[in-house]
Parts: sequence; structure tokens; C-alpha cells
Amino acid sequence: MIPALFFYLFAGICVASAVMVVASRNPVHSVLFLILAFVNAAGLFVLMGAEFLAMILVVVYVGAVAVLFLFVVMMLDVDFAELRRGFDNYMPIGALIGVVLLVELLMVVGAWVIGSGLPRTAVAPIPTGVTNAQALGLVLYTRYVYFFQAAGLVLLVSMLGAIVLTLRHKPGVKRQSIPDQLMRRKEAIITLVDVKPGQGL
Repeated sequence: MIPALFFYLFAGICVASAVMVVASRNPVHSVLFLILAFVNAAGLFVLMGAEFLAMILVVVYVGAVAVLFLFVVMMLDVDFAELRRGFDNYMPIGALIGVVLLVELLMVVGAWVIGSGLPRTAVAPIPTGVTNAQALGLVLYTRYVYFFQAAGLVLLVSMLGAIVLTLRHKPGVKRQSIPDQLMRRKEAIITLVDVKPGQGL
């Protein structure tokens, strides 16, 4: 009874937060509702026994992605009135696409039937006697180790690409150049002035 009560509580708040992410006019409020949705989704993972996924959801998405979205939205001076100016022109096309997606989802859900003849054995047998995090690590670093390394490489390349694309050198800003400092000569940095007696500088 108590697990079902918590399930409906977390699921209801998660769905309501997801709706408010789309419906909120203020982008900062949308990001805050997104964080609330992530936290409640983590609660659902805990009820399912996947505590590692719940921790990753909170640490990665709430602690990094959502907070990054929040700071970007707060720091950018975006004119949202200008962005919404052409919203009415695209409303019919957006509504048509939304109706098509809704019909497709209803067709998929209506035709979804679990066959009785499907094999009930898991692709990767779940080891017994270990925690959820240990079982996930055993599968991830043995059966899917190459996919895991490829995903890490893709993320590394995307991070480096984002840094290179956003790096801008502003003219007129003094920057330190180690080769120029090491290769400098005394004629370029020292100026000898012959001051006559009684003249001063």
C-alpha cells in the first residue's frame, strides 16, 4: 500500500512538472520545474530498486545539466517577446504535427500487446548476490565496454568542439605568450636614455 502511494505521488508530481515545463512562460520557472521532474523521476527509480540510476539522475541531470540551463537562461539577455512575435504564423503547422504525433502514439499504445510466446530470458542474465550498481558495472564494463568507450569518446569530441567553437579572441586584449617571453631580447625591452646633467627626464 505504501509503495503504491509513493508511486502515485512521484508519478503525479513528475507528470505535472513536465506539463509546467512546457506551459510556463518564464524560462527560469521552466528550468525549475524540470529539476522537480528529475527529482521525482529519481524517486520512481528508487521504488523500482535502481538506486544507482536514481543517483546518476540527480547528480548528472539536476546537478549539472539543469543548473547549466538555469545559469544560461539567467545570463543571456534574450528578448522573449521578439521570439514569440512569429508564433502565431507557425501555430497551424505545429498543431498539425502535434495531432499526427498524438495519433501515432495512440496507434502504438492501442496495438501494443505482449505476446505469450516471447522468450522470458533476459539478454544479459542478472547476477545474484550483488547490488544494483555492481550488477550494472559488471554488464557495462564486460559486455558493452566498447560501446561505453565509444560514447565517452563522442562526448569528449563534442566537448572539445564546443570549446573551440565558442572560443573568441578579442582584439586589443593583452594575453600571455610564453614563447614570446622566452625569445625576447634586451634590445626590445630595455631602453637606455642618456640624461645630461641638470636636464632630468
